[in-house]
Amino acid sequence: MLSLKSETPPDWVARIEPHMDEVLVDHAHCEKKAAGTAMNMIFSYVEHPQFVVPLTEVVEEELLHFRQVIELITARGGKLVGQPQSSYGRRLGALIRTAEPHKVVDRCCVAALIEARSCERFTLLRDHLGDRHLADFYGTLLESEARHHALYLRLAEHFADKGDIWSRLEHLAGEEAAIVADGDPIPRLHA
Repeated sequence: MLSLKSETPPDWVARIEPHMDEVLVDHAHCEKKAAGTAMNMIFSYVEHPQFVVPLTEVVEEELLHFRQVIELITARGGKLVGQPQSSYGRRLGALIRTAEPHKVVDRCCVAALIEARSCERFTLLRDHLGDRHLADFYGTLLESEARHHALYLRLAEHFADKGDIWSRLEHLAGEEAAIVADGDPIPRLHA
């Protein structure tokens, strides 16, 4: 079960479909950032092997997805270019508390919410994109996004009890819904 407080509007695919080349660039950056997030958590909590070892698999999968998206961009005649940071990621990151163990719980909850939103959006792309090759590609990513969502929530349990985690997740999910509602001027996966 995904922990989202809002659903993506039904017209979202129609709005971004004309900009899929830009969205793919954004997607590549999202996969890179997801791998980086997991890697940063490994560095931060290396003394907790039960936390770190599962994150190595996340890093590997996210880097595989990064490579796959770059290959799609290249096959479509595009190029991976730099991109300004999205307000989505920046605003979610600003919600993370700074004192431990609250910080690690928030990092896990935010990562779980991003994975959940990706899963929801990839489902919409799979079901509604006119480009069947791209639609099928997004369908192949769903299982790992859902698995990463659940994994981040389980990993938080190494640092807090479930009640505290779910309470914080509820709060952060409400904030995430508001951020999504605000959108982004650039076509993006999470805007």
